[in-house]
Amino acid sequence: MIRPATPADVPAILDMIRELAEYEKAAHEVRATEEQLRAVLFCDHPAAFVHIAEQDGEVAGFTLWFLTFSTWRGVHGIYMEDLYVRPQHRGGGHGLALMGELARICAERGYQRLEWAVLDWNEPSIGFYDKLGAVRQDEWLKYRLTDEPLQRLGGSQD
Repeated sequence: MIRPATPADVPAILDMIRELAEYEKAAHEVRATEEQLRAVLFCDHPAAFVHIAEQDGEVAGFTLWFLTFSTWRGVHGIYMEDLYVRPQHRGGGHGLALMGELARICAERGYQRLEWAVLDWNEPSIGFYDKLGAVRQDEWLKYRLTDEPLQRLGGSQD
């Protein structure tokens, strides 16, 4: 079963974020707290959304996503920040069902893109996305500013 997350899911969501970060060899980068997730996901104007995959009443996985906007297409899209299925539930169709829900939301709302990033060494996920017919965007390089460089740049904008 796929359903929108509720505030009661926040501890499980944070646990899965930590599990995903561990899998991606970046556990040291997780700083999110339950309070932050509640504030972002369950306010009057949420900045992000979560859908939960359940099996037999147990949280099996999740996807966290937010809206994007394409200036070229003139409409919103969805950026899937995280897709994670717990190891004991993999192979049961939960990842496909979670992505299917995001695709359904896109179709229902007239959004024209569903995008995400995957680590170049994550062969199981790459194979899964390739089977879906997703197209790699190799011509675009991804950049990120965080921590001190972000603060330095922001401070230079007096």
